[in-house]
Amino acid sequence: MKIASRLVTWQRLHGRHGLPWQGTRDPYRVWLSEIMLQQTQVAAVLDYYQRFLSKFPTVKALAQAPASEVMVQWAGLGYYARARNLHACAKQVMDKWNGKFPPDAASLATLPGIGPSTAAAIAAFCYGERAAILDGNVKRVLARLFAIEGDPTTRAIELQLWERTREQVPTARACAQDPALMSAYTQGLMDLGATLCTRSRPKCEACPLKKDCLAKQQNRSDELPWPRARKALPERNTMMLIVHQPGYILLDQRPTTGIWGGLWSLPEYEVTIEPTLIYQNLGLPIDKTAVLASFLHVFTHFRLTIEPHLVSVARARTPKINSALKSLPSAQWVALAQLQQRALPAPVHKLLTGLITAGLIH
Repeated sequence: MKIASRLVTWQRLHGRHGLPWQGTRDPYRVWLSEIMLQQTQVAAVLDYYQRFLSKFPTVKALAQAPASEVMVQWAGLGYYARARNLHACAKQVMDKWNGKFPPDAASLATLPGIGPSTAAAIAAFCYGERAAILDGNVKRVLARLFAIEGDPTTRAIELQLWERTREQVPTARACAQDPALMSAYTQGLMDLGATLCTRSRPKCEACPLKKDCLAKQQNRSDELPWPRARKALPERNTMMLIVHQPGYILLDQRPTTGIWGGLWSLPEYEVTIEPTLIYQNLGLPIDKTAVLASFLHVFTHFRLTIEPHLVSVARARTPKINSALKSLPSAQWVALAQLQQRALPAPVHKLLTGLITAGLIH
């Protein structure tokens, strides 16, 4: 079966046309949107995209920005390796490609953080290249259309899906007749998965491909694609110290790799360590302490229970790291008024915002 003509007709009539990254062939803007949309819903990306562009309107501006500023703009969007790769990619575009993105999918895929599907999307939208995409939405559409059984995240099933998506790319002749065809087709695949062929309760009757969809014919739309085989997530625990004095809070910068890499967070300790020993090791004049209610934060690969400890410093000290804080060499006193200028993990930002609103830190 060939789906391109029906999909393009449907997209041009019923697809999404008002997203801020649409209507442009600027590879910088398309690339930025594609990276932000990886594993993230459109609704969550909209504000970030606009703020990010306001701060870094060009790939040159992004490449020249300090990493800390990039992380501030990304903070809360999650999957922070994307932000580090984004910055590295911008630098590589400036250094190796004279400030212009490569003009084809194969070259785009050599850049940091750009996989084959993202490269194909950029090439299709910006250059009209006949390149096949395979993001999460497209996997779902194809698994239903061709009744492909098996976990779509496994290598064997993914290879089948790649074969199918390459088969469906519009012909060179059709693309020559309609220069905007690849853009509409690629957007159509994305829109179909996002609006009709959804994970649950798909709107099959409105689908332009319903006559050919094997999952609909077999009444298996709710069954396909197979759910990802999920293992029980490991449980972890951590103690976070909210060390504060009037107008300031102590933040610790995390290593550039790993969870929340490069972000500013609260000092962390193993929950098995006696809290009084930790307080003493700070070398600060502690006025009072309190253990707050623990809360859960779920990552992709594990569940983290955070145990917050509120630690009030008795008297004001210089808002700079000094010899009394040798136990936290990467920590800094940060003015509460400047907290928004630091890239904070979402749960830490939420915790501190709540404490400030409640007047527990001020």
